[in-house]
Amino acid sequence: MASFKPTKIQVYPKLGEKVTQDTLYWKNYKAPVQIKEFGAITSIDFSPVAPHNFAVTAFTRIHIYGPFSQEPVKTLTRFKDTAYCGRFRSDGQLLVAGCEDSVVRLFDVSGKAALRMFRGHTKAVHVTDFTSDRYQILTGSDDYTCRLWDIPNATELNSYREHTDYVRCGVTSKLNRDLFITGSYDHTLKLFDARADKSVMTMDHGQPVESLLLYPSEGLLVSAGGRHVKVWDLLKGGQPLVSMKNHHKTVTCLCLSSNGQRLLSASLDRHVKVYNTTNYKVVHNFDYAASILSLALAPNDESIVAGMTNSILSIKHRKSPEESAEVSGQQRRTPSYRVFVKGKNYAPKQDDYLVSKPVKQHLAKYDKQLRTFNVSNSLDTALATWTRLRKPEITVAVIKELDRRGTLKNALAGRDEQWLARLLNFLIGNLVDPRFAAVLAPAAEMILDVYRRVVGQSPLVDRQLLRLQELLEREIDYQQDLLEVLGMLDTLFASSLPRLEVPHPGTSRANGLGAVTSKKR
Repeated sequence: MASFKPTKIQVYPKLGEKVTQDTLYWKNYKAPVQIKEFGAITSIDFSPVAPHNFAVTAFTRIHIYGPFSQEPVKTLTRFKDTAYCGRFRSDGQLLVAGCEDSVVRLFDVSGKAALRMFRGHTKAVHVTDFTSDRYQILTGSDDYTCRLWDIPNATELNSYREHTDYVRCGVTSKLNRDLFITGSYDHTLKLFDARADKSVMTMDHGQPVESLLLYPSEGLLVSAGGRHVKVWDLLKGGQPLVSMKNHHKTVTCLCLSSNGQRLLSASLDRHVKVYNTTNYKVVHNFDYAASILSLALAPNDESIVAGMTNSILSIKHRKSPEESAEVSGQQRRTPSYRVFVKGKNYAPKQDDYLVSKPVKQHLAKYDKQLRTFNVSNSLDTALATWTRLRKPEITVAVIKELDRRGTLKNALAGRDEQWLARLLNFLIGNLVDPRFAAVLAPAAEMILDVYRRVVGQSPLVDRQLLRLQELLEREIDYQQDLLEVLGMLDTLFASSLPRLEVPHPGTSRANGLGAVTSKKR
């Protein structure tokens, strides 16, 4: 008896993702290096000067890593409680950080002990930064205040209490030492001038603000809070320009590429989105294993460093040109293929004793039912929810096999209205698909032939049939329009081609009258 042949599932070509310059650029990173820290990583900051070490703030310590080191080259542990927001000064020699105990500490990167300790806040300090003149520090705290401190004298210069909730982010101007911006959980952004007693501009983000970013020109400000990323025009009085909502959870941090043309946002939904700063469309996406709390880009985008809630620090280094060329040049290896065909072509010798091993045939559930001629159940299996939604080619292949056997009508007959509505719903979703139309169109005609006597008795089935009719009429109109367009294009192409004269053997070219020359016998 011949063995049963499984149903052949047609393999259709998959539409690959569009490969753009951004895709090639942002995918040109090595596999991530993962380092386990002591707690959730709340801040990452790169030193502005070579070799561009970066400070990682996690739990009660700040680790400073080299650009390619997997072990910290420096550790700052002079914190009594959780540290926040470790920031380098523009010369890379000093680092400032806040703490849960409300004390702001200033460190020399080459030493361990704190050079200065600034006391004045009454609650945790989550925001620290240096002003552009290098001699002042901005801090923001959960006591609703933001303050300016003088480094040489370790004294407080100004204190502003305009926010009505925690101050969780802030940024200083790199062009003007007196300007800085703070963001708060009271949904507002405030621009301060140290020469004034109060804020000079207020913007409403609409959500608790988690991160702020100034463009290099400092004409545009980016804020992140909730699921929204918003861009503000500071030169027009804080006018909102763009509002983006591409994340599914709270956006926690922002950063800008080295050329200023790409904006990156990280979120608790484990994704990093890359935006084009011209039209603010998403051009690339990174996936991570856990929620992201902090993100930083090295100068020239040489590294992408992300800190996550599970205490993992992920570091991606850019591939060198040689590595990129090597990866693109080498062909994809298929070791599994060699393993499975090993010994298949071995020819036994004359004295060898060949022991044949029966090959067990693994059949899908619908194939097992087809083998026992249980055609109705095989169609039910092919119309299961997961199969018809995720793998419609399997459903179509089973319908095609039943039609080939001549048992499709028997499999369709005797069904209730719920089953028939499910099948009609499948036809509505896939009938106009060019891959399936040749199989599903005869099946739809067969359904109408089998159930034409009961049409009008079920409102549910009648609605599905009306939807199917509208779909077919609309598709026919599309096809007619396309045929008209093809006719127009054929005419245009034909008229644009150069006309070539085809000489006739009995025609003289002596004049334009085409006189026929007579031959003498």
